[in-house]
Amino acid sequence: MGRHMKQQERIQTMESALDEVTEKISALRQAFTDYTGIREKIRQLEQYYTSDLWMKDYEDDEAGKLPKDLKRGVLSQDAINDMLDEDQELRELILQELMEEPVSETEEQK
Repeated sequence: MGRHMKQQERIQTMESALDEVTEKISALRQAFTDYTGIREKIRQLEQYYTSDLWMKDYEDDEAGKLPKDLKRGVLSQDAINDMLDEDQELRELILQELMEEPVSETEEQK
């Protein structure tokens, strides 16, 4: 009976691991899809931040020419830059993880 219980415990442990991994992979796939969907917006923000338009908008805000109730986080000197830094760090983390993980035989057969 002891061996039988160990077998059941092993199967339950592996089943739990499978459930958790399946859920996380699905969530990661959705997050990756969402991320790839916003890449163009990231490029647009970077282009805006490095353009004369951003500087004009920033200067007009500093001069009080913009409505007080206008949401303007995009005009802070750190918001876009910090987001771009985080994006770059995320991309490097993904690449590093992919470079470190060997491809399993199952992945090679796909």
